[in-house]
Amino acid sequence: MGSGEEDTGGGGGAVRGAVLKALVVVGGVLLLRRLRRSTTRWDHARAVADALSGEKFSREQARKDPDNFFNLRMLTCPATEMVDGSRVLYFEQAFWRSPEKPFRQRFYMVKPCPKEMKCDVELSSYAIRDAEEYKNFCDRQKDQRPQPEEVIAPLVF
Repeated sequence: MGSGEEDTGGGGGAVRGAVLKALVVVGGVLLLRRLRRSTTRWDHARAVADALSGEKFSREQARKDPDNFFNLRMLTCPATEMVDGSRVLYFEQAFWRSPEKPFRQRFYMVKPCPKEMKCDVELSSYAIRDAEEYKNFCDRQKDQRPQPEEVIAPLVF
């Protein structure tokens, strides 16, 4: 060839180029599919409920400022699902050294905001009348917990 290049005759460059182009096209198609996949208001509400669920501690905040903050355990788990699809979560707060003695218990209802409101997800908080009955709700076996209809009763207006 003119500039000192040799022609190996194998056509490896053309094959590599075709493979590279195919990978770019396939990657572009996958990216477009992902970007076009819409999430509904219900998807967002489910994501919020999932993010709230679990065990969380204020350990880091308490470590940084022990005079003003305590290490608390916050535990949230699914309690039931309403007929309209709203998720009801049980929430309790306790000092991390005595998680079996929660000092705050609530039900949270997570659902999408109505379309006319300028928000994505609505989170409602409800006090629990008989706190003793629900104590350590998330730590119990499901058959040892109050039944879904018992959970829903105080939430219905």
